[in-house]
Amino acid sequence: MRTLSCLTLLFLALFQSQTSFSALIMSLRNHHSHPQHRRPMFQTNQTTCALFAGTWVHDDSYPLYQYSSCPAIDAQFNCQLCGRPDSDYLKYRWQPLNCQLPRFDGVTFLAKMRGKNLMFVGDSLGRNQWESLICMILAGDPQTQTQMNRAMPLSTFKFLEYGITMSYFRAPYLVDIDVVQGKKIVKLDDIAGNGNAWRMADVLIFNTGHWWTHVGSLQGWDMIQSGGKYYQDMDRLVAMEKGLRTWANWVDTNVDISRTRVFFQSISPDHYDPNEWGAGATAMTTKNCYGETTPMKGTTYTSAYADQTRVLDEVMREMHVPVYLLDITMLSQLRKDGHPSIYSGDISPSQRANGAKSADCSHWCLPGLPDTWNELFYTVLFY
Repeated sequence: MRTLSCLTLLFLALFQSQTSFSALIMSLRNHHSHPQHRRPMFQTNQTTCALFAGTWVHDDSYPLYQYSSCPAIDAQFNCQLCGRPDSDYLKYRWQPLNCQLPRFDGVTFLAKMRGKNLMFVGDSLGRNQWESLICMILAGDPQTQTQMNRAMPLSTFKFLEYGITMSYFRAPYLVDIDVVQGKKIVKLDDIAGNGNAWRMADVLIFNTGHWWTHVGSLQGWDMIQSGGKYYQDMDRLVAMEKGLRTWANWVDTNVDISRTRVFFQSISPDHYDPNEWGAGATAMTTKNCYGETTPMKGTTYTSAYADQTRVLDEVMREMHVPVYLLDITMLSQLRKDGHPSIYSGDISPSQRANGAKSADCSHWCLPGLPDTWNELFYTVLFY
């Protein structure tokens, strides 16, 4: 069985381990500027740099680590181990328009974060980024003592010599979900249960987005609770805004800005619609990211998440606690080549044989695009 062999290879690998193209993007398009919360211009190398506008540049010094050297990668994201035959997608570096990003240094990260707690909170895209950051740090100090614990909803990875805990807390809607008589209820006005787990973090990185749009078998709730009433469904954008305002109130009420920094990762795009990257694409030629091996060219950008982005901007503008928006949506939109597609441990052999319907075009391969998200996060955090 192909899936079993992928998972088996991953298990064994964990124990064995101890050209250029330009695509100008304007990262403020479809966004409202707000100097306190968005801070799109960044000081680095004595220049003013728009970190999230730039180009993808082919760079043979990438990737920053090998999948076989990182015990944190889930089979779901471990594309090379699961048989992805191409590797050129690993060789791209994000180049902002008018500055150089500092090279990620795991030793520097460990030294600067000594004694700190860092937590990713959100859906599985947050887990994607969490695992990426662990791998990038371990590449800098592969001999450091670590301890990992996977659980629901909280998974932790500790760098024992440095007293650093990096966690992932699964909360796809950020707000609480209760189960009552077997029914899952999303409580748009309540976040206290989840929030109790976040209070001691020194750095918080939130994300949400995809789960608000899911329907049918993928929908994450049976009922919605809002304003003391229950609904079988409601306008998804309205629901997301209500949930985000509950989150924003929690941050404003509970975060001590003298000790805790807060980030919000913008929505990670998927690539299920070929019309977003090919003017001549049809259902007869391609249906999703399956078989894509190169980034998009050009500067056009169409996103199913533009309305969600607008809602997020509006909520953040009204917050009192400064939240830095890691605006990765547009640079990620260009990377239709970066998804697991059929090369995922979560894809069964029968699904793998029908990649046009079963490909994962939502998550990202590791090594891969989330490493760039973390290079940008590293830059904002320390420079």
